[in-house]
Amino acid sequence: MKLSARNALPGKVVDVLRGPTTAKVKIDIGNGVIVTSSITTEAADDLAIKVGDAVSAIIKSSDVIIGK
Repeated sequence: MKLSARNALPGKVVDVLRGPTTAKVKIDIGNGVIVTSSITTEAADDLAIKVGDAVSAIIKSSDVIIGK
């Protein structure tokens, strides 16, 4: 698979919290860092995402907002 996004963080799925319409997928990208992505449950089903899967968190954004 080729993508235009250049920020791909490989990791392992450590938790999938399914709701009625959204699934929160927690990905361990190493050194104790967890990235959480909210995707549709339909997408989670299509990808058959489960704990232990090797995945990549692919980030494509024109803005990064930081708050303090």
